[in-house]
Amino acid sequence: MPNNPGLGEQALNKAAEIGITSQLDKVENLDVNVKTDPLKLIQGEVDSVKIDGEGLVMQKSLRVEELHMQVDNVAINPLSVAFGKVELTRPTQGSAKIVLTEADINCAFNSDYIRSKLQSQTINLSGQPVAVSLKQVDFYLPGQNRVELKADVKLDNNENHLVAFSAVPTVSANGKTINLENVEYPQGEESSSITQSLIDATSEILNLDNFDLQGMTLTIKGLYPEVGQLIIAAEAYVEQIPSA
Repeated sequence: MPNNPGLGEQALNKAAEIGITSQLDKVENLDVNVKTDPLKLIQGEVDSVKIDGEGLVMQKSLRVEELHMQVDNVAINPLSVAFGKVELTRPTQGSAKIVLTEADINCAFNSDYIRSKLQSQTINLSGQPVAVSLKQVDFYLPGQNRVELKADVKLDNNENHLVAFSAVPTVSANGKTINLENVEYPQGEESSSITQSLIDATSEILNLDNFDLQGMTLTIKGLYPEVGQLIIAAEAYVEQIPSA
């Protein structure tokens, strides 16, 4: 038998691809693969829906290097396909994998959205609070289950100051955010309000709500920091496939 998708599968694939693309700021590559057969499709049954994306720009200018998602035993309204939609008749669960690169997280840190949240911070210098402005944030994934951040800030007396620390990324209790724990500082450095702001900004950037699409909710199940990239394993709760 030929392995090419049938007309019903092709229509579902196209409808889902258009719907997901409409939720994103930019897409380099997106492939939706719906597995079913004509008899099952008439009955509204789909064996699986697999989504593979590369270079997806999500909310808040966060780019995802790779997104892989699969849900099985999907029930749909077969009539919805005629209207260019994939309408689920009941929620379903599946698995997801998200790959973020060091470069993409750096771009998010230096985006206008995050930079505006990090401005107007103060640090304690010789017992006096001094206002600072953020010039550059560098985020590193060196491996060994740690992340490193360095921030170049300018003090209101025109002095430059470097804030640096490393930490262990952990999953929050609700499975929605990544927190930084076991924070360590280079010799002579100490915690400051801008350090805490950078920790908070990391959690905000890596909040899984940023990766949710219409009708899809993700919960972190595993976190794997590697050299140069961060891999997030998640559970996907799917109420609807995004539609345009």
